[in-house]
Amino acid sequence: MTDPYTAALPDTDALRILAAKSLNRCGAEPPAEGDSGDLVCRTPVTGGTLFFLPCAGPDQIDSAVTTAHATFSTWRTTPAPQRGRLVKRLGELLVEHKGDLADLITLEAGKIRSEALGEVQEMIDICDFAVGLSRQLYGRTMPSERPGHRLTECWHPLGVVGVVSAFNFPVAVWAWNTAVALVCGDTVVWKPSERTPLTAVACDALLARAAADTGMPAGVHQLVLGDRATGERLVDDARVALVSATGSVRMGREVAPRVAARFGRCVLELGGNNGAVVAPSADLDLAVRGIVFSAAGTAGQRCTTLRRLIVHEDVADQLVDMIVHACHRLPVGDPFAAATLVGPLIDAQAYEAMTQALERARADGGKLLTGGEPRLRDEAPQARYVTPAVVRMPTQTEIVRAETFAPILYVLTYRTFEEAIVLHNDVPQGLSSSIFTRDQREAERFLAVDGSDCGIANVNIGTSGAEIGGAFGGEKATGGGRESGSDAWRAYMRRATNTVNYSAELPLAQGVAFL
Repeated sequence: MTDPYTAALPDTDALRILAAKSLNRCGAEPPAEGDSGDLVCRTPVTGGTLFFLPCAGPDQIDSAVTTAHATFSTWRTTPAPQRGRLVKRLGELLVEHKGDLADLITLEAGKIRSEALGEVQEMIDICDFAVGLSRQLYGRTMPSERPGHRLTECWHPLGVVGVVSAFNFPVAVWAWNTAVALVCGDTVVWKPSERTPLTAVACDALLARAAADTGMPAGVHQLVLGDRATGERLVDDARVALVSATGSVRMGREVAPRVAARFGRCVLELGGNNGAVVAPSADLDLAVRGIVFSAAGTAGQRCTTLRRLIVHEDVADQLVDMIVHACHRLPVGDPFAAATLVGPLIDAQAYEAMTQALERARADGGKLLTGGEPRLRDEAPQARYVTPAVVRMPTQTEIVRAETFAPILYVLTYRTFEEAIVLHNDVPQGLSSSIFTRDQREAERFLAVDGSDCGIANVNIGTSGAEIGGAFGGEKATGGGRESGSDAWRAYMRRATNTVNYSAELPLAQGVAFL
């Protein structure tokens, strides 16, 4: 088997050709090599530039929102099962072009092949979910206190949904929002991460093809490429009824008040600083597999990445030795290579943040047990490959309480279960959490109201790998939003309470007498 540490990386020219072919097969026009633009399409695989794309200007952004807003007036009256036909066709095209999209994800985000394919599968799954949802947008009937009256509750389409997505899941989060929003009767304007515009162009082309194949209006989805200023225009546009934004806590602090100031709505998926508790009764072999995947998968660049390991003193030394041994065996290198399990960091800035975090941890008394070593490549000096780091910490210091978007696992120890819960919850973020235990009492206490304070709490699995059937999201500084499955669809609709009087009388509620 080829060693990913030493195997040659593909050159940027070959990756550019691969990107062009994938785009072309998806029905998108690849940028010409000589084209210019403000948006630089780079690949973390080599650090090289693939293409240049033009950013959407103010007029183009306004036109996109105008088109989506105008299309909404007819789309909202299209029966929901018919809207589901569009999403069903999109899912079929995603199946057909799964490999093409996976190639683009690896090219732009640096994900290993299996994770890239898994992300496209997540898109396919949410399309399946949304198609079923198109026949299940249920309301309620409630008993009225007034004779001859019927009291009901129903849901109506909300309007234009602005989706602002991040680089680490360049297409899955868009699909979570878009598939559900479309069957709910909303239209969508998508501003993808400036680091992953090619995957967005491909998805937009597939959705346009799905609309043409099903006779649905193409205006239901609009794509605007650009930087922070592009996203800000969506945030501030009063015609955008809902802004669904994925990104940092800092971004959320800016987005939320601006949308609230115009009485719009937000779905925010922000930072995660996820912890796992390992009890003395845990199956350590099982725990190691869950921990290492959650900590090192996607090179630590998931919002659900495991960053804090809270281990009982009795098993800490044994478990840490097992984790360090497993990390030593993780192949780091070309994400297109079958043997690779850890691909590159997204860019030099991410590597610098990791380096600084490790320096802070050492200054706080932490001991680096493994990792943090750059795997610099002569043929790709701008690429940033690094080995996953494990750091034993004496206490939960400020650097541990902060999210560093890189593969760093901080190890803390505890003596009592109550102490473990306090340590686990003592961070600003509240996205995902887990406990490894064979003690049912501990498992139930972790899931109870005074246990984990996160939006996601797992038992005997890691913090990464959520399924689309459940609502995805977190609490505290993570934003409190919910996307994907369960009843997350309600965020994309408005609620109306209706009272129908079918009697010949006019009694008032609460026994009020007037005329």
